[in-house]
Amino acid sequence: MFQDFIEILVLSAIQGISEFLPISSSAHLIIVSSLYDLKASSLLIDISLHLGSLIAIIFFFRKDLFSLKNNHKLLKLIIIGSVPLIIFGYILHSTELIHLLRNIKVIAWTTLFFGIILYFADQKKTDQNISSNLSIKSIIFIGLFQILALIPGVSRAGITMTAARFLNFNRVDSGKISFLLSIPALAGASFLGLKDIQNETLEINLLVIIAIVLSFLFSYITVKFFLNYLNKFSLNIFVIYRLIIALILLSIIYF
Repeated sequence: MFQDFIEILVLSAIQGISEFLPISSSAHLIIVSSLYDLKASSLLIDISLHLGSLIAIIFFFRKDLFSLKNNHKLLKLIIIGSVPLIIFGYILHSTELIHLLRNIKVIAWTTLFFGIILYFADQKKTDQNISSNLSIKSIIFIGLFQILALIPGVSRAGITMTAARFLNFNRVDSGKISFLLSIPALAGASFLGLKDIQNETLEINLLVIIAIVLSFLFSYITVKFFLNYLNKFSLNIFVIYRLIIALILLSIIYF
């Protein structure tokens, strides 16, 4: 039981921290899973981890979400921006093509390439914000970029922020756009997971509850920290981190 708890703690930390930072949660989970035989890892635990992150982001932005009933424009834009990912995600998941992308070589190259793209996007001037400049055209642009997040190593947070920064949105609002788009994305991932185990008996045990709670805590703290960070600093530290991880993986693969 203690070993299972430690594994859940590790998985929750990876999910909660990397889901909302531009470093790819799926890549980190795949890497850790390939290095260690995590006995506590399962589809139900995976759903629990995503559910914890979903609850955290909803709770953090609860005031903004409640205000959507008076801000139909933003609600419509979030829905429109999420449609491309939902459609392509369902196609890749139902055809099982998604499994072809879940390997270390793909992760290494996408981590490197999209880390470099993030660097150049973050150099853009910032004169756009959510309240005045988020439009159907801009959210479709960001939403189309978000499709790339289906490839492990790209990072959903990273690619949406990259697209927003290319459109000259400031860092904080780029982060907020990414966070708001994460709600349908996490809900969709949880739904697809539940669909996969619909014929199985769901056992809501202590480990599932712990996974949800820990994922919630790590996710909430990360979102709060990251928004404060974006107020003061560039994204260079995450670019450097991605380059280091990519170079380590590439050296392991090719040398």
